[in-house]
Amino acid sequence: MNYITKAVLAASVAVAAPMAQAQDAEPASYILATASTGGTYYPVGVALSTLVKVKLEPSQKIGMSAISSAGSGENVRLIREGEAQFGILQGLFGYYAATGTGPVDEPQEHLRSVSMLWQNVEQFVVASDVATTGTIEDMVALKGEGMALGRQNSGTIGSNRTIMAGFGVDIETDYELVFAGYGPSAEALQNGQVKGISTPAGVPTGAISQLMASAGDGVTMLDFTDEQLAMADGDRGLWTRYVIPAGTYPGQTADINTIAQPNFLATHADLPEENVYQITKTIYENLAFLQAIHPATKAMALEAAIAGLPVPLHPGAARFYQEQGIEIPERLIAN
Repeated sequence: MNYITKAVLAASVAVAAPMAQAQDAEPASYILATASTGGTYYPVGVALSTLVKVKLEPSQKIGMSAISSAGSGENVRLIREGEAQFGILQGLFGYYAATGTGPVDEPQEHLRSVSMLWQNVEQFVVASDVATTGTIEDMVALKGEGMALGRQNSGTIGSNRTIMAGFGVDIETDYELVFAGYGPSAEALQNGQVKGISTPAGVPTGAISQLMASAGDGVTMLDFTDEQLAMADGDRGLWTRYVIPAGTYPGQTADINTIAQPNFLATHADLPEENVYQITKTIYENLAFLQAIHPATKAMALEAAIAGLPVPLHPGAARFYQEQGIEIPERLIAN
């Protein structure tokens, strides 16, 4: 059964009584831009849009439909030009959009956050014979060595480039890069073709599970100290602490203290406050539904709702979180 069918069936069963009619909600039919149908963005987007449609359309005439797209970059454009009202974005790309840096020419001042959806957990793994400290410092020390940090022009290599720049490393000139996906990168480390890899993803990550099972003590996943977290983040407020619990991977006997950035739900500042409030409320009142549709959303919880968000919250989302007792930092309060 595909994700779309599962979403519709589960929503019909899981969603019972409609929410009370809000006095100032405005009828609307929204588009949620995701990414290619083969990744995580699209099925999560289908789950979100199905939930909104089933919960809010009958009582408040607020609907939503998910569409595939080219991903974060195109989603920024679609929201800006009004072709989509919501989009799923990688945290780092949200930062680029907010600041007008990287591949984004100018600040997208209209962009607002709704919620963290799930986190890309940074998993730096090196050959154990070079893991002298057990922290990211070991990766920094491997200048001149072979590294597999993602495919060319991928979000993976982009985030790895940004993190390592915080430690004074230019990955293009300081490493001998091998451009590969997660599976081939893990194999290259096990075979000794590279000394280190990085696979930002939800955990457990299949390629890392296989690597840990086959290589055993021959490889080490690196920790980040609090100071190293700050260096990697570079005052972006994007990367936050993430602990991979012991037992997540084969042979992992201790917690791994790493970092993560969010994938998040974004929208346009012009959307009505009450509509965004109702959508945010609906999401958090129905997390079990979303988590049954796609495991990536198991990272969602109220206490993590604003973790690492790179752009200010939409006032509707902010109102919901404040009602739930969440303290919102100044940088996430829209002017």
